[in-house]
Amino acid sequence: MGLIKLLYQDPVAFLILATLLLYSVILHEVAHGGVAYLFGDDTAKRSGRLTLAPLPHLNLMGTLALFLIGFGWAQPVPVNYSRLSHQRLGLFCVSFAGCAANILIASIAIALLQIETIRALPFLAKSLPILIYINITLGALNLIPIPPLDGSRIVMCFLPEQLNRALSRIEPYGFFILILLIVSGLLTPVIISVQKLIFSAIVSILDFLRLI
Repeated sequence: MGLIKLLYQDPVAFLILATLLLYSVILHEVAHGGVAYLFGDDTAKRSGRLTLAPLPHLNLMGTLALFLIGFGWAQPVPVNYSRLSHQRLGLFCVSFAGCAANILIASIAIALLQIETIRALPFLAKSLPILIYINITLGALNLIPIPPLDGSRIVMCFLPEQLNRALSRIEPYGFFILILLIVSGLLTPVIISVQKLIFSAIVSILDFLRLI
């Protein structure tokens, strides 16, 4: 894993990257809560989860996993989906917000790497590619429609209520199903395909923005 190797090669770059990665998972959760607030649910706000202070968000296992295997999570932000206005649109926007935050972070990092003065700074040249990879991975994995990942709720926006109830019943077992699929390698081709799709979309949008 490039992150562990970076700790030994360049501690300064590692500290910068560690901070950026922690805020990658924090912003993922704040995005969920912030969009929920815009759609009428203030549960996250009342729980003190719309802050950028790290402590209310950090999850020990999720933080360790982030640094050890390149995929982690923060404490899930509380959302009362029944309080969202425009139910299906609200559900879609709240669910997609976390992935969008990670994709935005990756986009900014990719744009920064196009700047020669940024590439000339060794600690950024080493840390930004890892930041890009992990944020794209976070976005890709969370888009997979397995409860409790965000992708499952995104899919629910387009399914009839009967299928939504069936999908909800899987949620208590979803984490174990996800781990089994990851360990077995069955999920790897899907994640790689979504990673490539996200990366291509980011590069295409940045190329378009440069043209205008």
